Amino acid sequence: MGNPRLREVAVVGIGQLPVRQHHAAELRDLAAEAIGLALADAQALPEQVQALYASAMLSDELQNQKHVAALIADTAGLAGVEALEVRAATASGAAALRMAHLAVASGEVDLAVAVGVEKMSEGVVTPVLAKALDAQREVPDGTTLISVNAGLMQLYLDRYGAPREALALFSVNAHANARHNPYALFRERPITVEDVLRSRVINPPIRLLDCSPICDGAAALVLAPAEAAGRYTRHPVWIRASTVATDRFRVADRADPLALEAARCSAQKAYAQAGLGPEDVDFFEAHDAFSIMACLLLEACGFAEPGRGWELALQGAIRPSGRIPIATRGGLKARGHPIGATALYQAGEIVQQLTGRAGGNQLPNPRVGMMQSVGGAAATVLTHIFVREGG
Repeated sequence: MGNPRLREVAVVGIGQLPVRQHHAAELRDLAAEAIGLALADAQALPEQVQALYASAMLSDELQNQKHVAALIADTAGLAGVEALEVRAATASGAAALRMAHLAVASGEVDLAVAVGVEKMSEGVVTPVLAKALDAQREVPDGTTLISVNAGLMQLYLDRYGAPREALALFSVNAHANARHNPYALFRERPITVEDVLRSRVINPPIRLLDCSPICDGAAALVLAPAEAAGRYTRHPVWIRASTVATDRFRVADRADPLALEAARCSAQKAYAQAGLGPEDVDFFEAHDAFSIMACLLLEACGFAEPGRGWELALQGAIRPSGRIPIATRGGLKARGHPIGATALYQAGEIVQQLTGRAGGNQLPNPRVGMMQSVGGAAATVLTHIFVREGG
C-alpha cells in the first residue's frame, strides 16, 4: 500500500471562507484569513509552519499579480518559510494539496499548509480560462472550456441516448445539498429539473444551470505526519492516496473523448495506493464544473459503466441517502468554483464529513471520501482519497 519510504500524512486543520460573488478584501488577505482559520482549527501557531503551497490560477491576469505564494506567506505572518505557487489550471488547488502532502510524506516538512484563493469577480474570466487549452490549435478557433464541455455533452447524448433530464439532476442535487452549507454561494437557491432545462443556453446543449458560477473564495488545509497528528487534533483524517495523471492535451486527439483516461488512470493509481476500490468509497466529491463532467467522472472512477453515469442521478444514487453521494456540500455547481481554492474546499468538506462536522449535510458514519480535480479539458486529473481515523 503506497511507498513504504513515505510517512503517512494527516489533515489536522481546515479553514474556509464563504464563497461569494464578490469579496471586497484583496486576494492576499482572503488567503491569509483562510490560513489563519486552518491554523486555529489545528491549534497550531504560524511559527510552527515550515512550508506553504499556494494556488491561484487567474491572479496574473485578473489581479496583475505573480509570485503569489510569497505574497500570501508575508501577509499571513509566515515570512521565512518555503513558499511556492503550484498550478494545474482548474485543478490548481489539488496540485497545491499534493505538493503539501509529498513534502510532509517525504520527511522534509513536519507542518505544511496548502491554500487556494481566487477572485474571479475582478475581470472577464472566460478568455483567461481558455488559456488552459491549446493556444495554437484550439483557442484561435474560439474554443473555450464551455464549448469543449458542450461538445462532450452532445456526444454523450447522441451516443448513449441519455435523457437530458437525467443530466439536469446533477445540478439539482448540488443545489439541494448547498442548502445546509453556510459557505455555499447558492445555499438559498434550490432548483428543479425544469429550472435547469429552461435556463439560458450558453453553448448548446449546455445551459446556465449546468455550469458552476464565477465567484470569489479561499480555503486552506494544514497537514502533519500521522505520528504527530495528535498534537493538533483529536480527530485527524488520513490522506491515503494522492495521485495525478494526464491525457492527450486536446480532446480532439483522444481515441475516445468520453473516456477521460486521465481520470481513470489517476483513480486506479489512487485505489492501488490506498488499498481500496470504488466499492469502498462512501462519497465522492467530483469536479462538477459542468453537469456532464460529474457524469463522466463517475464512469471513469468505476462507479458506473460507460454511458450509464446518468442512471446514478436518475436513481437517486448521488443523493446523500444514495450509494455514492456527490457534491455533499453543494459541489462546484452550488458551493461555487473559485478555481484556485476549489479543491481545498472539496478536501475541507471531506474532512468535515469524516469527522462528523457536516451539519445538515452529514452522511451516516462515512469512512472513506474521495475527490477528483480536473485541470483544463481533463488533460490533468488529480485524485485524493481520505480515510477517517481508525478507518
